[in-house]
Amino acid sequence: MQGDLLTITGPDVNHIRNVLRMKPGEELSVRTGADEREYRYGIEEILEDRVVCRLRFIKESDVELPARILLFQGLPKADKMEWIVQKAVELGVAEIIPVEMKRCVVRLDPAKGAKKAQRWQTIAEAAAKQSRRAYIPQVLPPMTMQEAAEYAEAEADLLLLPYEQKETDESTAGVLSNIRRGQTIAVFIGPEGGFEPDEVESLRQRDAAIVSLGRRILRTETAGLTVLSWMIYLLEIAGKE
Repeated sequence: MQGDLLTITGPDVNHIRNVLRMKPGEELSVRTGADEREYRYGIEEILEDRVVCRLRFIKESDVELPARILLFQGLPKADKMEWIVQKAVELGVAEIIPVEMKRCVVRLDPAKGAKKAQRWQTIAEAAAKQSRRAYIPQVLPPMTMQEAAEYAEAEADLLLLPYEQKETDESTAGVLSNIRRGQTIAVFIGPEGGFEPDEVESLRQRDAAIVSLGRRILRTETAGLTVLSWMIYLLEIAGKE
């Protein structure tokens, strides 16, 4: 970036020229990650190895959820994690933490876990661009349940634990009514087999609020997205009514 000129290089050149098939004169949106503003550039030249653009205007952004949502996802089978990452980013998650829980079928050694995290981060980046997020959410390397619980306790104002039991310490509606803008909220989602009782107890001891997702049992790839949808309603829609 030089003054009001921006030169784009690397893989984005192919995406602009051959995938989006954009032409000089068209406009594209750029986010720096340093702030939540949207920089609108007009394309001046599309060359073989670069795209030259000129700044037209800067728009203050309001696309991010007004709360920081951390999704602690029990590692699912097959390629479900890729789908979860993509959709969670579209719905506004701030951070995704894969968690190796006791009932997880998938087990990753540190090297394989780091490689998977890189792949998931690439998917998060593409999803953030597609949904015009102000920044790219981070996908952390897989954690153990103990590490995840400690991380959530240190980072979050509120821990939410969707759990398939009929009675909870607090009503779900009551828990949700206390969610406020500016909070950091940790959401724990179990793998296909659900949580072990001692995992639930560990989160209870950290004052996690147990909530219900309704009368039906949801798949692991559906549960986290359901909670994120709640957050959109509570923080962006209901708060404006």
